[in-house]
Parts: sequence; C-alpha cells; structure tokens
Amino acid sequence: MTVGVDRAAVETALCGGGLRCPTPGCGRRLAPWGSARERGVRGAGRLRPRRARCTGCRGTHVLLPASVLLRRADAVTVIGAALLAKASGCGHRRVAELVGRPASTVRGWLRRITAVAARALAVLAAAAAELGTEFVAPVPTNDPVGAVVELVGALARAVARRLGGSCEPWRLAAVISGGRLLAPTGPDLGSDAGVAGNTSRLWAGDP
Repeated sequence: MTVGVDRAAVETALCGGGLRCPTPGCGRRLAPWGSARERGVRGAGRLRPRRARCTGCRGTHVLLPASVLLRRADAVTVIGAALLAKASGCGHRRVAELVGRPASTVRGWLRRITAVAARALAVLAAAAAELGTEFVAPVPTNDPVGAVVELVGALARAVARRLGGSCEPWRLAAVISGGRLLAPTGPDLGSDAGVAGNTSRLWAGDP
C-alpha cells in the first residue's frame, strides 16, 4: 500500500485510524503491525516502512512511501526522469547517462514499462476519470513510454488544479499504481488505489 512521504503524518494517520485496508471489498481500518526490513533506495535514502494489519480481514500490508516503487532500488523520481528522457527521444544509454544509472538498469526499466504499458494506462485512465473536468487529456501517441509519461503529467496537473499547490508527477503515479508501476504484471486492475479511492494516500506539495 502506497502512502505519503511524511513518516510522522503516516504514523499519525495509522495510529488514529485514518488508513483503510486497500483489499477490494474490505476498506476496514488499518492498525500498526511492526515494521518491514530496512533497505537503502538510491535517491531516497534508507527506508524502514511501517507494517499495518487490517482490523477486518486481518491481512497485513507494508506502507510503502510514495517516493519508491515496489522492489526497486531507485527512487520513483529517478525512474520517472528516465522514462521522460526516453519519451523525449533518447536511447537507453543516453538515458542512463542523464540519470546516472547503469545502462542495463535503465534498459530493464524501459522494457518493463513497455511490457506493462497497457495495464498502467488503464489504471491511470481510471484515476483520470475520477478527476472530471479538471483533467485535460494529453495528445494521443503510439509510443507506449510516451503515452505513460504524458498521462502521468496530465494527471499531476489535474490534481494540482483540484487540490492547489503542486503535485510531483511520479510520486502521484506511485500512489495511483499502488507502487506497482514497474511490477512484473504492472498495476493491479480494479484495486482501490485511485485518486479518490483513499484520500489519505494522496497529497499535494510534499517535499
């Protein structure tokens, strides 16, 4: 489950009953349940995400900050910068130079987002539908990476218009995808990870 990047705010929401189970059909209150293993993420520092347990279905969840994606060693903003450079016409080696990561790592990101683009676009489009008139659709493109980049940008602009302030596009993508933007099968279709599905996971203007 993806939450905001302010650890203190997440802890307050968790202890105060402000976080709800993301399991479809549940939605009961989450309660504290220890912490996950600490790990380092390039661009985000060392993280030890909180664990939570649902008071209804008893399922457990790792509260992954919106600065990272599931099982990725780099911050989502770094990965997003790489996708943006690729959409702008750069090859994977040039992208790797721009973001300071190995070419093999960047090639893996690009291959994965291309493979799951249809699923990612479906989840992002569902979030766009929740925003109503604030959302302005981007110009269509046949490039799968470009399509994801453009839709993420359009969503961030729409959220900023609705909530005021600013909204970092790739952290928003992490929230909407439940941290699974680059998961092996992409984001979960029909999950409760949209813009309006759980407002405790959405923010505008976080550092």
